Amino acid sequence: MDMTNNKSIILAISTLLCLFSPIAGQSVVPAKQDGFWYGGNTAAAEKVLIEAFFDPVCPDSRDSWPPLKKALRHYGATVTLVLHTFPLPYHDNAFATSRALHIVNTLNASATYGLLEAFFDEQEKFYGKATFNMSKAGVVNHIVEFTANEIGKSYLSAIKSGFTDTKTDHSTRVSFKYGCLRGVYGTPYFFVNGFPLPDAGSALDYKGWRKVLDSLVTKQDPLHHSL
Repeated sequence: MDMTNNKSIILAISTLLCLFSPIAGQSVVPAKQDGFWYGGNTAAAEKVLIEAFFDPVCPDSRDSWPPLKKALRHYGATVTLVLHTFPLPYHDNAFATSRALHIVNTLNASATYGLLEAFFDEQEKFYGKATFNMSKAGVVNHIVEFTANEIGKSYLSAIKSGFTDTKTDHSTRVSFKYGCLRGVYGTPYFFVNGFPLPDAGSALDYKGWRKVLDSLVTKQDPLHHSL
C-alpha cells in the first residue's frame, strides 16, 4: 500500500509496536534467519539478493508478485529471493494470514509460495468486509480450511494445531519486528543487496526489475547476457 504521505505515522506505529512487545523487551535473537527462500535458493556471495516484505492481504503486494516472479525466472540462479511477512496493522486478517504462511513453511516449505499466491488470488475473501460478521475463531477456521484446501487436506489437523502453537505466533511477530528494524513502513517493500529500493509501498513492474537487476547481474557474472 502506498503510504508516502503517512510515512512518519506508520513508522511511529511500527516503532511503538516493536518497543512494547515482549520480544523487544527480552532482546531475543531468533534461532534462525527470518524469511521464506524462493525455490530453495539461499543467499550466496555471487548472487544478487532480493528481500521482499509482503502483506498477504495487501493489494499492492499482490500486484507486485507476478512481475517479480517473472524477473526471477529470467535471471535464474544469479538472483535469489527471501520473503518476509509484514502484516500491516490497518489490514484486517493480515497477521492471521501471515501466520498461516509461517505454519505451512514448517510443514512443507515447498508449498509456502503456492499458499501466498492463493491468498493473493482470492484476497477479497479475507478483507474486513468479507469477515466482518465472523468471530476471531471463525476467521481462523476460515483461514485454516482455505489453507488445507490449497496444500492438502491431510495437513488440516496440523494447520489447526499451528494456530494454537506459540512458536508460530512468535515467528510471525519476529518477521514484523525484523521489518520494523529495517525501516519498513508499508508493503510491498524491497531491498536489493541490502539497500532499499525507492517508491516503497508501490508495485514494481517487470521493466522496473530489469532496470534494477540487469547491471547487477552483469557485474556479478560477466558471461550473463540479458535478453
